[in-house]
Amino acid sequence: MLRFEDARRLILNHCRPLGPERISLSTACNRVLAEDMHAPWDLPRWDNSAMDGFALRHADPGAAASLPVEGYLAAGALPGAVLAPGTAMKIMTGAPLPKGADTVVPMEEAHEEAGRVRFAKPPTPGAHVRRQAEDVRAGELVIPAGSLLRPAEIGMLASFGKIVVPVYRRARIAVLSTGDELVEPGEPLSEARIVNSNAYALAAALQEIGAEPILLGIARDTRESHLDLLRQGLEVDGLITSAGISTGDRDLVRDVLLELGAEEIFWKIDIKPGRPMAFLRSGFRPIFCLPGNPVATLITFEELVKPAVLRLMGHRKVIQPFVQGILEEPVRKKPGRGQFLRVRLRVRDGRFLVSTSGDQQTGILRTLVRADGLVYLPPEAADLPAGAVVDLHLLGRQVEMLEE
Repeated sequence: MLRFEDARRLILNHCRPLGPERISLSTACNRVLAEDMHAPWDLPRWDNSAMDGFALRHADPGAAASLPVEGYLAAGALPGAVLAPGTAMKIMTGAPLPKGADTVVPMEEAHEEAGRVRFAKPPTPGAHVRRQAEDVRAGELVIPAGSLLRPAEIGMLASFGKIVVPVYRRARIAVLSTGDELVEPGEPLSEARIVNSNAYALAAALQEIGAEPILLGIARDTRESHLDLLRQGLEVDGLITSAGISTGDRDLVRDVLLELGAEEIFWKIDIKPGRPMAFLRSGFRPIFCLPGNPVATLITFEELVKPAVLRLMGHRKVIQPFVQGILEEPVRKKPGRGQFLRVRLRVRDGRFLVSTSGDQQTGILRTLVRADGLVYLPPEAADLPAGAVVDLHLLGRQVEMLEE
């Protein structure tokens, strides 16, 4: 069976970004830029004042004491005003610096009276002036393709007048649960039935990373039901199934997908939980067949599906790096298979302290609800004592910060 790292590498090797689309800048936050963005002009476009104050020529006689005030420049004034020698000009933040001026004295360091301004202390040459192109020069690559558009990038695009931007498409991912025992939330629940929680958990996980989930419902344990719903799942950008991929009489997912022309890349991974996971491909469309156990479903999504879906949407940084933590309690493990532990975290002296979040059986979802992170123990790892250093991934929640 494949090691976890090899399975992830195979999956990513078979995933490529979806095509671009052009969207309004106002809706582009957390999308990925599909084209390089070069600056169409300098930023700032001209020398301007960083403060409300008085513009002056620092070398003028009298600049250290007082100067006559000649003129006023508001924010939005046209560039081109000229400062007469031996004078100061009142100027507002953002206004173009008048020609000849090289320094601005803030209002709070000056006193204006009877057409003259006095300074509380000698002005500092070049103070409070934003120079043309000190931020960005015209033609410079400002945001490369593949960049996540966060508020700072949105602000930069707006600074250059962009109202429509090219981004990679959001991935539309179909989600299918399988099994006669399942009912949808709100439907009558008999003793032999369980609620289809996996579909909603996976939909939430997809929404959290910016993808669009398409809920297909439940495939019943017949070939006809699987054929109908899996065909629908192969019409969008990707497909995730849960359950039905082991070797039981009613585990039909892999066989039906192969019948529909999908190519199997691998089946089974050397990890716990998540061993029976399969990965297939239909054309360029990735298919992730996850175990039915809710804990295994979400852990395999977090570690193996999430990076692939992020890549579909143009992200370049898709693999969360491991950080190190220190066990606060011993952990028992048999060598031979990789394992993900659900853990709670706290911080002391700048280090993550790690303790299990409860029962590690794969049927205990509450342990994942309580978890701040996942510790990865490679196949060769055995029992670990308290104080051992382990690799962990942080989950998307705030870690309790305790300094003791």
